[in-house]
Formats: sequence, structure tokens, C-alpha cells
Amino acid sequence: MTRFVGFLIGAGFGLAFVLANSGPPLDPTAALVLRVLAVAALLAVIALVVALGRRSSGPVPGSGSAAESAQEGPGMRFGPFYGVVVALEAVLLFGGIQVLRALDAPVQANVAWIALTVGLHFLPLAWYWRTRSILGAAVYLTVLGAVGLAMAFTGHADRVPLVSGVASGAGILTGILVSLVLMNKAAGASADVSPARPS
Repeated sequence: MTRFVGFLIGAGFGLAFVLANSGPPLDPTAALVLRVLAVAALLAVIALVVALGRRSSGPVPGSGSAAESAQEGPGMRFGPFYGVVVALEAVLLFGGIQVLRALDAPVQANVAWIALTVGLHFLPLAWYWRTRSILGAAVYLTVLGAVGLAMAFTGHADRVPLVSGVASGAGILTGILVSLVLMNKAAGASADVSPARPS
């Protein structure tokens, strides 16, 4: 199950971003719908992780089994390098927010800075985990964070929570869901074509 921890952390981050930023200028009904969908997405992520975990922990019937298929892919190691990256991320997060405060930036700029910092922290992790797919999340969050900062400093701060907050969270949840659905389909297909174990 260790390799799925990253999906759960990412989904939690996505949910938090949607819940925290689904406010004005969004219509209250639209905000409620977004929050409900985000919670549903997190529950779906948990269900898919459990399904994959069961497949990967079950008996291995032979070469190309569902268990072997589910165990392939990125190894999300949480060693010292990961700890250093997370520590640097925390320093950038809190240090950057203090700088923004000193610059009298709109409070909405904090959301953009968080998205930017989280996006940047995925870059070394993509190298460490040897997982190119994480680069997509890195670019996505970094761009939305940078756009949000630009908006905050050019008189459009009211829209920053939507761009750097809701869009970031919804995009991460969607990406994780799609990845897990594809992984489950691949694992199921492998199980269907696995040769029967000789008696």
C-alpha cells in the first residue's frame, strides 16, 4: 500500500484546496456543488486505492498476474530526500507568505503562493521517484500558482482563489482519479488473462 500513499496525500490536498477556496465570487449553489463533488472524488480515490491494494496483496497466480501488474510503476519512497524536500517546501511556504505580507500583497496571494510552492516541490520528487507523470502535476500547479500571483498584483485578487485554489484542487483530484481508474483497469485486464496455476 506504500505506493498509494502519494495518491491519498494528493487527494487530501486537492479536497482541502477546493473546500477552502469555493467561496465568493462563486455563486453559493455552484460552490456547494463543487464541494460535494470534491468530497465524492476523495471517497472514490479511497475506494480505488483499497481495490488496488487488495489486488496487489492477494496471491500471485502466475506471471503477469493482477498482483504483479499492480506492483509495477513508481516507487514512492519516503526516505531522507523526501524529508528534505518537504522541509524546504515548508520553509518556502511560510517564508513566502511572510514576504507577501511585508509587500502588502492581497491576502488572496497566499493561495497562489501555496499552489506555486507545492507545484515546485513535485519537481525534485519526480526525479527521486522516477515518475514522469508527477511532472504534469508540477507544471499544472506551478502555472496556476504563478498566474494567481500575477492576478493578485494586477488588481484581480478576487479571482485568485478560483484560479490557484479551486482549479488546482479540482485538477489534482481529477488527475488522481483518472490515474487510479486506469491502473484498476490494467490490473483487472491482467487478472483476466492470467494463466491458471497448475494443480
